Formats: sequence, structure tokens, C-alpha cells
Amino acid sequence: MTCRRLVLPVLCLLLAVLGTAGQAQAVGYRYWSFWDRDATSNTWVYATQGPSTARPSDGDVQGFRFSVSEDSKDSAKPRGAADFATICAKTPAREGSKRVGLVLDFGTPADAPSGSTPPRPRTACARVDDDATTADALAAVAKPLRYDTNALLCAIAGYPATGCGEPVAADRPKASNSPGEEAESNSADGDDNGGPSLGLLAGIAAVAALGTAAVWQARRRRD
Repeated sequence: MTCRRLVLPVLCLLLAVLGTAGQAQAVGYRYWSFWDRDATSNTWVYATQGPSTARPSDGDVQGFRFSVSEDSKDSAKPRGAADFATICAKTPAREGSKRVGLVLDFGTPADAPSGSTPPRPRTACARVDDDATTADALAAVAKPLRYDTNALLCAIAGYPATGCGEPVAADRPKASNSPGEEAESNSADGDDNGGPSLGLLAGIAAVAALGTAAVWQARRRRD
């Protein structure tokens, strides 16, 4: 009886942990992610502000990517050329305004809502007032925009026509990145097959070890 009283709770805990692992892989979300281009490293960095509050400077490049992901750690980056000189080559500087290079990546067919075809990625150079936000720059070159009641950006240039941050089953192909711009490895958070994270596996191993110890202790007392 002692053994059963000790082991059954451990087994229940182990099953609960395993169940959580399955649930953690259940869904991703389909949404527009927002990125800053780091001019020093020439790489994309996930933006720390939303487009309605970010205020880029003249010469900055920012990007938007429509894709399905769980969070910023596995979100797909914008694809294509992203240097300011190329994007704004035909937009001369003007006093009292600033130029912001925008990379708009509408994602892949795998990312698209059912029945939708994503437009081809494109770039645009927005000339806006000096105090304009990224949302202002986006509105200048990529209307119509669509937002939800919480000011979440739902559509750029009318894409997608419906939906906004909706959950999507995780057993779908992962969005692709451009060459040299693959998303950072998630090896610290999970395996390549979408299984439970290493931290979770370590927790499961610890629970299993606790169960073994409980059985050993019970047998020792009984003997």
C-alpha cells in the first residue's frame, strides 16, 4: 500500500507533464510580425515596439512578415533585399520629412488562410513627417490596412482579407526563410520534429527518477 500511495501520484504527475508537452505543440498563430533591420549586423531583429508607437529615423529599414508561428522565437523573417540605398534609390531626401524603407513579405502558400494566395514580397520607400510612426509610414505606401479592436495589425495592402492572429494547427509545414536568414535554432527549446523541449524532457526525467526513488524507499521500509 505504501508503494502504491507513493508511486501513483508520481505516475499521475508524469502523465500530466507528458500531456502538457502535447498541448504545448497544439497551435501556432497566423499574424503579421514586425522587424527592425540592424544596419550594423545587416540582420533582422524582432521589433520591441509595435508599429503604432515605433518612430523610425530617416534611413531606417523595417520589415513585416505574414506567417504562422508560436511566438517571436520561431517567427519567420522577411525575405528579399533589405538595404535602404536600394529601396529608396528613387526617393530623394526632403527637408522636414524622413524616408523609411519597408520590406513587405506576404508569406508562403503554407502560411496563407484557406482559399487565399499571398502576393509577392515587395519593398516600398515611405516619405513621411519627421515625427511619423511606422504605422504612418506603412499607411503611406501599403493601404488598405486593417486592425482589430486591440490595435493588432491584421492586414497589409488588404492581405489577408479576413482573420487576425487566429490559432492554427501546429502539424503544418514551417514557413521558409530566405538564404542566410534562417530563423535561429530552437534546439534549446525543442527538437527539430516539434517534440517537447529539452527543459520539459529534463523535467520528465526528474519525475521518473522521483518515482524510482519512491519505489525503492517503499521496498526498503517493507523489508
